[in-house]
Amino acid sequence: MMAQPSYAPLSSPVSVIGTQFMTQDQFDITVETNSSGNLVITDTNHKIMLKVKPCDSSFHYQRVLLDAFDKPIVLIREKVMSEHNRWNVFRDESKSKSDLIFSTKTPHMIQSETILHVFLANKTSSKDVCDFKIKGSWSKRNCTFYMGDTSTTIAQDSSKNAKLGKDNFMVTIYPNVDYAFVVTLISITGSMKRSKTEGQVAGEVIEGVGDIMGIGTLFS
Repeated sequence: MMAQPSYAPLSSPVSVIGTQFMTQDQFDITVETNSSGNLVITDTNHKIMLKVKPCDSSFHYQRVLLDAFDKPIVLIREKVMSEHNRWNVFRDESKSKSDLIFSTKTPHMIQSETILHVFLANKTSSKDVCDFKIKGSWSKRNCTFYMGDTSTTIAQDSSKNAKLGKDNFMVTIYPNVDYAFVVTLISITGSMKRSKTEGQVAGEVIEGVGDIMGIGTLFS
């Protein structure tokens, strides 16, 4: 059973990407997926706040977080050949280690629910306790964003209280929390789901070709 989130005020502001993405009040954002596969983040007045666009390379799943005027804020990049579905987030459009802001990974190779651990760039050991985490069910739109390995909540999926389209959902951002950071985590979690789905499809295609050629056992 998932722990109940704590709604106590944060002891200090949560600023990961930038203080300009923080407010002193709780508010809701709507995450919409348009026909191009881009994420468009709006406030309750339907004003665009942020966007996330795919910029995949030949070997990496990549996303770029943009402001309302299409200025890059961070680059979101999957780490290839990773057993724990690792993603790195860099400032602007950099890929330099010196511009790394934070990284994410799943704590288990096989998971029955959505769990994502977040580590700030100053973490040097894989044994370090995570700085933030996401836990719940992404497919059921029931995920909570926590401070470290605690029950203190910084954001909460609140789609159940809103009438939204199939590919849209709502997230509540708590006071003094960096909403650009939360949106980046939303993008990573959704991209992980897509990466897993496309990988399964690719595997099924390869297996099917192998069966036709009589070599299916090589890919089982």
